[in-house]
Amino acid sequence: MSDAAQPTAAEVRAAAEAVKTALDRHLAAVERRSGEDDPAVYEAFNQLAAAAEVYDELLYERYDEVTPFEIPGADDSLPPYAGPEEPNALSVLIRRDYSVVEPQRLLAQAQRVEAVDREDLGGRDEDGTSTVHGALGVLFGEFEPDEIASRHKEFGLEEGDSTLWVTAADDPAEPGEWLEAPFDEVDPERVVCRFDVSAVFDEEDDEGDDEDADGLDEVDLGEDEEEDEGDLERLDADR
Repeated sequence: MSDAAQPTAAEVRAAAEAVKTALDRHLAAVERRSGEDDPAVYEAFNQLAAAAEVYDELLYERYDEVTPFEIPGADDSLPPYAGPEEPNALSVLIRRDYSVVEPQRLLAQAQRVEAVDREDLGGRDEDGTSTVHGALGVLFGEFEPDEIASRHKEFGLEEGDSTLWVTAADDPAEPGEWLEAPFDEVDPERVVCRFDVSAVFDEEDDEGDDEDADGLDEVDLGEDEEEDEGDLERLDADR
């Protein structure tokens, strides 16, 4: 970026003042919150995040500096809750991703289930486990999704990302009303809460641990500490 395009010192100062104002508004909204999911708090949070992002960007462009804190991006967050204050009905939306890493284990587990079912059916052949998709149908028909999640390794599966959304509704849906398209028309403003699980979070933690480890590698060990380190290496070898 050229010098002419850089923000002025006054613009950076104005952005800093906007962050201070947003902080005050956020604290006031928290102090006045009417419940766990007060939309005023969500709005103040998003305003604070947006103001902080602008300030951070201008600060970097003008002075090549960054702020020492990071507020989760408002763009990735859910919009303020706009559903009923006291919902009469709830929908729980769950997505769990898996990779089929051991197809033979998956087929073997499905065949065990089918063998038991065959005995119950008087020996009639109901073989549907000759293919992976057939085995998946048998297993997910036999076990609850939560049990498969807790025993996924037994079924030759590897967990991917998962998410659970709790959404509020004014009234319960009529029987069969949404079965043809169960995940359409989800209103983000009616999401009461959500819970996400992803390996991305673990990777972020691991990166922090690696940075700490790198810092330790740079420490110059004294003579006694070098001897202690050698003892530890020998203990590890004995194990």
